[in-house]
Amino acid sequence: MEEGRIVTLIGAKYAKVGEEFFFLGLSERCELCKLKHSCLTLAIGRRYRIEKVRDEIKHDCYIHENGVCVVEVIEPPVTVAIDAKFAFKNSKIVFTSPKCEETDCELYDSCHPAGLREGDNCTIIEVTDDPSVACKKGRTLKVVKMLRERK
Repeated sequence: MEEGRIVTLIGAKYAKVGEEFFFLGLSERCELCKLKHSCLTLAIGRRYRIEKVRDEIKHDCYIHENGVCVVEVIEPPVTVAIDAKFAFKNSKIVFTSPKCEETDCELYDSCHPAGLREGDNCTIIEVTDDPSVACKKGRTLKVVKMLRERK
């Protein structure tokens, strides 16, 4: 298994390489499952991408009607709009979302990306070539791709 990958189970109908999902936690029905610890390897509220489907063996599941499969997942890079003065490739930053309620702004989702939390340690892996992005509040932002550092 490649470094950084996590082994878990996912519903067989979703077990496709490249598929992305958010882990929302276990259901009450999972408490009865002998395989539940295999699902507990993921962090609640984080985004994951399937990198490999290990085998075609399906395991019974109380939630997924077609059972579950073993997969290898990663946390993929997250596209984020950050203050331009911090946008340097390979730099490490602590993620903080701007204090902004402009939910109709086209950048809102990039400034408040799903899957990242306040205080997450991240590494910027790419800075876009786009010029600084216009912010409704007048901030100078740059769009970057970041990876969260797992503890």
